[in-house]
Amino acid sequence: MQRRNEMKISFDARSVNEAFARVAVSAFLIDMNPTLDEISDIKTAVSEAVTNAIIHGYDSPQEKVEVTCLVEGNRVEITVEDTGRGIADVKRAREAFYTTRPELERSGMGFAFMEAFMDEVRVTSAVGEGTRVWMCKKVGVQEG
Repeated sequence: MQRRNEMKISFDARSVNEAFARVAVSAFLIDMNPTLDEISDIKTAVSEAVTNAIIHGYDSPQEKVEVTCLVEGNRVEITVEDTGRGIADVKRAREAFYTTRPELERSGMGFAFMEAFMDEVRVTSAVGEGTRVWMCKKVGVQEG
């Protein structure tokens, strides 16, 4: 029988909660017996997605960021959602070094990192309605 497990967390859009999200997701995946590299990759991708939601999605820390994890077999799907300002041009936002917040010394590499560390990344967004980042990775599958 294929393993299936799901969790959802919601937290305030505060920078301190980015670390909480990384730890919560990695703890949830322990049953998959991931390698340290796989955990590191997933934590980095989650960190970037959550940070984007907090920094670019909202002006108020009372707003919420929601993270959902779905495990099916050796595949994990992670969704990070906000209901904030949204992205006017998703294609441009995914370009390396593009940022809407240069005054915060943002590198503009968030989506590039997510794409580098996950097998698949999809971004949907609507101005004034928020952004949804869906990421997928196979865990425990050794290439050789």
